[in-house]
Amino acid sequence: MPKLLPRRIAALCLAAAGLACQVAMAGRLDFGQEAPSPEARLVGDWAYDSKDHGALPFVIVDKRMARVFVFDAGGALKGAAPALLGLASGDDSVPGIGQRAMASIRPDERTTPAGRFVASLELSLQGDEILWVDYDAAIAMHPVASAVARERRLERLVSRTASDHRITYGCINVAAAFFQSVVAPLFRGGGGVIYVLPETRSALAMFGAYDLAPGAQGCAAQPVALRDDCVQRLRGAGSTEGSVRAGGPIRETESGSH
Repeated sequence: MPKLLPRRIAALCLAAAGLACQVAMAGRLDFGQEAPSPEARLVGDWAYDSKDHGALPFVIVDKRMARVFVFDAGGALKGAAPALLGLASGDDSVPGIGQRAMASIRPDERTTPAGRFVASLELSLQGDEILWVDYDAAIAMHPVASAVARERRLERLVSRTASDHRITYGCINVAAAFFQSVVAPLFRGGGGVIYVLPETRSALAMFGAYDLAPGAQGCAAQPVALRDDCVQRLRGAGSTEGSVRAGGPIRETESGSH
């Protein structure tokens, strides 16, 4: 069977011959038993359909749902887990924050930046494996840091309240067992791609994505300001906030004492 082309170029409309126009769609990303948010589904489908991940393993980080989805290079779901994220809401890092001491970073500056990142597995100052997400901003994915007892990070990680998951300086914390058994093995072979979903702007615009939901092509004809609402209506999306499901120089991250 010939390989299906991406949706955006797969339609051949033979109107002159009076033939019906058929749209060939590549297979959508399989989230298994998971229930991804509309934004995670949209970006996942687009990344898989367009091969934006470049035949590398990839991770979708849904900040609003405080959950990560890990896929191998072929698009097979290898695991999903809750995550801890930056204390402050926002999709951008403060310029130069990666060169600052952690003690100097104010609470309102502790954001997890959104975007597409090429990630690599490296060693932290403590000699532990971490997945660099945004090296310049000193943002990494790593096992949950629990040295500061008052932060209750292990307790927060299993909470079903989304706001409980906002505690880090910007890094993405996951359970140690999940990182060691799911994340690290996939990224040891040459890195991969991390998609951190935005929480203050459009995922469609940020990633230049297109939507594979039935009827979504009609949304593309809408004015830019109306496209997100159109897609959300098609997906029957409600609020995604409030509840969650249970190299270069070595830089300081919170994988140690913070």
